[in-house]
Amino acid sequence: MMTIENRETRRVVSDYLSTFLTEERNARIVEVLENRTRHLTVVVEDLFQTQNISAVMRTCECVGIQDIHVIEGENDFSIHTAISMGADKWLSRYHYPASDHNIADCILGLQQKGYTVVATLPGDDSCYMEDLPIDKPFALLFGTELKGLTQEAIALSDCSVKIPMYGFTTSFNISNSVAIMATYFIEKLKKSNLNWKLSQEEKEILYLEWLQKSIKTPKLIIQKFLNENNLNI
Repeated sequence: MMTIENRETRRVVSDYLSTFLTEERNARIVEVLENRTRHLTVVVEDLFQTQNISAVMRTCECVGIQDIHVIEGENDFSIHTAISMGADKWLSRYHYPASDHNIADCILGLQQKGYTVVATLPGDDSCYMEDLPIDKPFALLFGTELKGLTQEAIALSDCSVKIPMYGFTTSFNISNSVAIMATYFIEKLKKSNLNWKLSQEEKEILYLEWLQKSIKTPKLIIQKFLNENNLNI
């Protein structure tokens, strides 16, 4: 994937690459970009079932969440392609390989960028979804299928949230939990007056990236175009 730092060159190259797509496909990319957000991001910790992490990515892509953060623990990260349905192709995925500090690297890194990190936990200390403030960017943190979040992740989080449940069972499957919360908060953001959309430059960067993912041999095409037009990247 070729990255172009010069904004004007990026626009010119994007305009050129868009001619390789149908009008309908190009319009679809633009439409999806208009509904993408980084105001909300999802963090998953040490999921061990590939179908669950793949379903989580599919949910994020469907509802318009651009970034997903994957913290490894005892289990290596992998994708179940039949379940993800190619969703991972359109997401910005941040991977934290297993280490003594990867949990802190992820959570503290998000907090330094202005995110409120919200652990998803049942129990009396967690607020319900409707009571969680969303005026600032926030990250929903989900734990493993069996054990939930680690104590380190909980301790580093800023607050916690829960889904209301009224049965004997006290937790949802991880992929269901993500789907419920992601859909709820995306709809809440869309109904708000908050500036939840991507910036213009963020959209331009992703537009070029997605164009490259939509055509064959994009690097060769771009390099030839740059050389022929004496453009700098």
